[in-house]
Amino acid sequence: KLIPWLQRRAPQVRRMGSVCTGAFALAAAGLFDGRRVTTHWQYCDRLAAMFPAVLLEPDAIYVADPPLYSSAGITAAIDLSLALVEADLGQALALQVARDLVLYLRRPGGQSQYSAGLRAQTQASGKSGKVGQRLGELLSWMTEHPAEDLSIAALALRVHMSERHFARLFLSETGQTPARFLEALRLDRAKSHLEQTSWPLARVAQRAGFGSVDSLQRSLKRHNGITPEQYRQRFSGAAHGGDC
Repeated sequence: KLIPWLQRRAPQVRRMGSVCTGAFALAAAGLFDGRRVTTHWQYCDRLAAMFPAVLLEPDAIYVADPPLYSSAGITAAIDLSLALVEADLGQALALQVARDLVLYLRRPGGQSQYSAGLRAQTQASGKSGKVGQRLGELLSWMTEHPAEDLSIAALALRVHMSERHFARLFLSETGQTPARFLEALRLDRAKSHLEQTSWPLARVAQRAGFGSVDSLQRSLKRHNGITPEQYRQRFSGAAHGGDC
């Protein structure tokens, strides 16, 4: 009964949206055909396979393709809800609601569901016994120390391996090279600083482990197609950043 009901109601309502795997119901009703949509990262491949007509955005926290909306999971639905409150009633009220809900940062929809560090740790966990555990511990350490010397030589030394063996193991366990992982890791950290602080770009680049502002700009442009200044304008969640 649900699918026909959704199909009847869709033309009559101003908005219709989904939370997490609720996207499957709207897709089954044909409402997401030709539209941008997201769902929980664990189910993105299944959604794409079952409903090839949808335009899947697997990394987004939420997607607005009016009059249809979709969110990645339960907490992402809070972010989407706040965005709808802001659209209808203004930023001031949306910020007040966020404060009342003790949400220190409202996340825009374009942000990634799944950080580079968490993704690599998940892929590496449990694959090679003690070796996999050592690599998982290294990934955790790298995530917490993006500005350290994270060259292959330094990382291989840290886990007591030859550089060649370390590079091969890293690729087989995580599905990416150390260099690619490191760039994604540092970019995640830089985005966080851009969102949550008003630091100058030189400080953002230094804290995230980029050698220079130019390196940060090239990386962000390559992966997101925008400059750090544009990213901050679009995604900043605070008017004044801290100095921690």
